[in-house]
Amino acid sequence: MNRKLTLSLDAAVIDFAHEYARQNQQSISKVVENYFVEQQNKSETKLDLPSKLAELYGIFAGKNVPDKKELRRMFHEKHNY
Repeated sequence: MNRKLTLSLDAAVIDFAHEYARQNQQSISKVVENYFVEQQNKSETKLDLPSKLAELYGIFAGKNVPDKKELRRMFHEKHNY
């Protein structure tokens, strides 16, 4: 069941939202809904992980994952080995 939500945003953000929605052939409502569904899915995924693993979740997002030697070097730098 859909319900109405009113948002107050900066005028520049509203202009961007209109353009973004137009370029993606979606309504602003759908763009906002998709964003929050994605956030909900992320938080649900994190809740299912053991706490130590949840701390590490996403630390390499958007980065190249270092190889084993690089990970060791990073560990030794962090812990002054």
